[in-house]
Amino acid sequence: MRMQLLALLAGGPAHGYELKQDLEQLLGAAYPQPNVGQIYVPLGRLKKSGLIEGEEVAQSSRPNKKIYRLTAAGREALRAWFEETAEEPRIRDEFFMKLALAPRTGLADQITLINKQRREYLNTMRTLSKLATTENRDNRISHLLIEGAMLHLQADLDWLERCQEELEELEEQRR
Repeated sequence: MRMQLLALLAGGPAHGYELKQDLEQLLGAAYPQPNVGQIYVPLGRLKKSGLIEGEEVAQSSRPNKKIYRLTAAGREALRAWFEETAEEPRIRDEFFMKLALAPRTGLADQITLINKQRREYLNTMRTLSKLATTENRDNRISHLLIEGAMLHLQADLDWLERCQEELEELEEQRR
C-alpha cells in the first residue's frame, strides 16, 4: 500500500480519507477496498521514513485534519518503484507448495487438492464475471483489472488441468 499512496500523493497533497476514496474510485469494486487503518498506518510509516510530510489543517466545524504531501525522497522512491519489474509469483505459490508436499505427508491427496482449487478458481471467475457486468463501464482501469484477473484465472485453470493430467499419468505408470 505504501507505493500506491505515494503515487496518489504525486498528484498533489491529500488527507487519508481522500486517498482512500481515490483508490476506491480508481480501482472500482474488483480490487479489495482498503479500510481506514490500511491507509493511515502506512502514511505514518511513510512520514517516519521521510517519504512524505504531514501538516495539520484546522477546520471550523470538524476536528483538524492532516494533509500529506510527497517529499523529494518520496518522489525518488516512487520513480524507482516504477522502474522495477513485478516478480513472477508462480514460483512461490502456496497452492503449488501444497501440491508438491502432499505426497510426503500422507495427509492430502493431490487430485483432491487440484479439484478443490479448481472449484475455488471457478467460483472466483463467476464472481468476477458478475462484477464485470455491474461495474461502471466508464471505469476503464477497473475493467482492465477484472479482465486481467480473469485471464490469470483461466491460465491457472489450464495449469491445474495440466497438473492433473501429469499426476494421473504418473499414477498409471506406477501401476
